[in-house]
Amino acid sequence: MALVNLIFILLFLVSLVYSKVTLENSGFESPPTNLTTNSTSQFILLDTKTNRIPGWSFNGTVWYVTAGENVSLPGNGHGVQLGPNGMINQTFKPDGNYDYVLTFTLAPSSPDCANSTSVNVSGPSASEVFFFRESLGTEMWQTYAYSLWSQENKKGLMSLQIQSTSNSNNITCWPIVDTILVTGIHGPRWYSDNGFVNSGFEVGPAFIENSSQGVLLEADSSYPDSSVQSPLQYWTILGIVKYIDSKHYAVPRGGRAVELVSGNPSGIVSSVGFLKHGQVTIDFIMGDANDSCVGDFLVFLQVGDTMIWNFTMRSIGVGSREAHSVTFMAEFSNTESVLISFTSFNETRTSNNVLCGPVIDSTVLRFSDGLHSKAHKDIGLVTFSFLLAMTLLIFV
Repeated sequence: MALVNLIFILLFLVSLVYSKVTLENSGFESPPTNLTTNSTSQFILLDTKTNRIPGWSFNGTVWYVTAGENVSLPGNGHGVQLGPNGMINQTFKPDGNYDYVLTFTLAPSSPDCANSTSVNVSGPSASEVFFFRESLGTEMWQTYAYSLWSQENKKGLMSLQIQSTSNSNNITCWPIVDTILVTGIHGPRWYSDNGFVNSGFEVGPAFIENSSQGVLLEADSSYPDSSVQSPLQYWTILGIVKYIDSKHYAVPRGGRAVELVSGNPSGIVSSVGFLKHGQVTIDFIMGDANDSCVGDFLVFLQVGDTMIWNFTMRSIGVGSREAHSVTFMAEFSNTESVLISFTSFNETRTSNNVLCGPVIDSTVLRFSDGLHSKAHKDIGLVTFSFLLAMTLLIFV
């Protein structure tokens, strides 16, 4: 009974880190009101005067879409297509203790439109354009994440908006969006001897229930050097990486990891401040995701401007992994923020010709005398409570 109570408490602590926002009609399975078109039509044009999408406001040209011929959606359900000036919007009440991360699905209207599909996603203070990339998945839909964090909007309502972008390549290719999730992530507060925050990547965007493709994370053009505005808490994204889970991929440790998939370059960056000079060790695990990614992996670990190490691994795509470690003398100013990055520049593909690459997990930054980095004033209990709770659940 005591063990059961402990598990309950640990899972409760994890729930304090995550807060899922319940968007109304997030998967568009509740149809628009006052539909007059034949219910078997795959694309139904909506009228802003007579139709209402439950939970959503919309403007411009918007169709209600049913999965079927040429259109693939999670769970073979429904979505909305955003035509010329097409836009959907929903507001929710945020909690000032959380940062919010959006997960959404993007799909082309047909295979011929795969390279001409994009949407503009807007939060309270910034926006980002996302493109469907045929080389990054086997499905005709892809899942992306975007940070809705806004320092100046911790009270009142937070607005989420997705709209079409002008497309001169093919005016018949308009994007379809589906399965929109918002997750609140609490700022970390747990202290440890690890200089990396979110070192095992357990804190990040939500996964789509009907997806085995992972979540694509892109560099934010509005805040290219900010880990605060990243959907992967406390890590900045370089290029495109794939956020993967242990349910569908080989994850070296814990439940989540990062796969470096885009090549030129693809990576993650953490900003660390060293309080004193001294010996520092960085440990990490490098592996493959068990996604038939065959090739020679090459990962560069860079600390500051001058210290660079490279690590190679021959992958046969079956979930192998290797632990690596480097030790160096930290002689940085205690007012200096030092960038530490894991980056891949070479390109590898799966047997389905999908871009893939090395998996990075379980990063550890250790100080020889037990000193903490400045980053620790923000470190949370998430990794400890999540991993311990999951371990207990596995072995009970």
